[in-house]
Amino acid sequence: MDIANCLALIERLCAREFPAEHGRTDVGTGGPGYLMAALRTSGDLQGDDGAEREMVEAQYEADRDALAERLTERWGPADVFGLAGVLLRSAEGEAAAEPWGTLAAHVPDVHLWRAGPDRWVALGVSRRDGELPCRLLAVVTDTDPP
Repeated sequence: MDIANCLALIERLCAREFPAEHGRTDVGTGGPGYLMAALRTSGDLQGDDGAEREMVEAQYEADRDALAERLTERWGPADVFGLAGVLLRSAEGEAAAEPWGTLAAHVPDVHLWRAGPDRWVALGVSRRDGELPCRLLAVVTDTDPP
């Protein structure tokens, strides 16, 4: 992972306007109030006995932590925000505002910074159902965490 490139991408996300509609962007996905980009995506882990997935997840967590150190220099210490409650409420029929609902479906927690008066920046490692690729995600949103 190239930290400088990841930080530059996060900077671009912070400076952009949010899309008016949900959909793909040139760097990932977005919609009203958010932009999401995969900073790293693993290869296919389907059929893995679990050892490779654990190794990839550990590496992506280390990458997230390295980025977090740099973002902490800029915005102060991150809050670690668990998304299990959001996922539970979604399962009970309560819709979470985006991007939090989408994140909760496959990211257990995010490192979260307030990046100015109207932006949040979150980093998380996607661990979706054990078969799909792992991803290190960066999210910029103006939607407060639930």
